[in-house]
Amino acid sequence: MITTPLQVGQELPELVKHPTTRQLVQYAGASGDFYEIHYDQDYARSTGLPGVILHGLLKAGFLAQLVTSWAGANARLKRFEVSYRGLDLPARPCRCRGVLKSMEANTAELEIWTEDLEGNRTTVGKATVEMT
Repeated sequence: MITTPLQVGQELPELVKHPTTRQLVQYAGASGDFYEIHYDQDYARSTGLPGVILHGLLKAGFLAQLVTSWAGANARLKRFEVSYRGLDLPARPCRCRGVLKSMEANTAELEIWTEDLEGNRTTVGKATVEMT
């Protein structure tokens, strides 16, 4: 939740998630996305992956949590979009980050992304938040 005046260029407080293979199985059940690359190590490796990978929409959910936690309960998420650029693996931290790109009246435009341990942006996106 925001506790200081908003300034263009300020970073959102980082959200670090620690996904597990168990969480991927649970997410598969909740979302209906049972593609084996998300829970079967042998199958994932047979496709050329280093092992199971996080669901893209799970990473989008992490980024939505980043934005809504920052904005607070009275704000309204008006627009949210992401694009997947890289793989994230369970048992490795998934860093969710963002920056305030512009602020006009009560509308904040954010750039958001996930990063792997090497600092590579694995999911990138934008969000528009109506602040109240």
